[in-house]
Parts: sequence; C-alpha cells; structure tokens
Amino acid sequence: MPQRNIAEIVARRHPVTLTGNASVKKACHLMRQHKIGAIPVLDDDGKLIGIFSGRDAVGRVIAEGLDPVTTCLLDVMTPNPDTLAPHHRAIDALRLMQDGGFRHVPIADGRSLVGIVSFADFNGLERARLDEETGFWEIL
Repeated sequence: MPQRNIAEIVARRHPVTLTGNASVKKACHLMRQHKIGAIPVLDDDGKLIGIFSGRDAVGRVIAEGLDPVTTCLLDVMTPNPDTLAPHHRAIDALRLMQDGGFRHVPIADGRSLVGIVSFADFNGLERARLDEETGFWEIL
C-alpha cells in the first residue's frame, strides 16, 4: 500500500479556527457543532499561535474553576503546538501524536495553517504500521 501524504488527508477540508480572543464557550460550542476535538487558534494575521482541545477545556478551564464565557482561548490554549508540513507522511503524524501524547496535529506551511489531522483520520493499515514499529522498538 502506498503511503499517504498529509496533504491527501487534509485536501478539500476547511478547518474550523478561532482567534485567541474568542471565548472558551464559543470554542466548545463549535467543537460540538462540528464534531471535532480541537480548534487551531490563529492570531489576527491568520498565523497559527496555538490549539485548543477538549483536554484543555477540562484541565485548564473546568478543573481550575474558570468561567468559559469570560475566559479567552489565549489564556488556556496550548501555545506553539507541534506541527507538520503537508508533504509529511501519515505515519509521521501518527508518530508525533504518539510521542507527544496528543490526538490532533495542525498542518502548517510555516506558520500558515493548511489543515488539522486527528488520530481518527488515519486508516487501520496506517495505525497497524505504527503498532508494528512500536512493538519493534520495544523489543530492542
């Protein structure tokens, strides 16, 4: 099976994004509406500055007793997230997610957002390859 590039996965997709001054409530509403687990956060020039996920909502907002209506994403997002360029392979994104302990990777060309991938975007063969690699390294 030929290995897919990330560009193939994000082609014809338009990621839901917000700016850092958007409220946590708005982000959570959009995540529910679009059935997504994370939103890339952009600055006023459209450059990627962070990512806000369901984990951020729980760990940085709810657990800390912050008000989602008045709390801005800039204050609770994960700043400067790891990214991949569109030419990377699917397995590269899976490795990055596994190594970093997260489920979403913004795809960027420099600081310009191209898309976002989540663990669910990868097919069984790609996941099986990651499992195979992980097993191999555990033996060594």
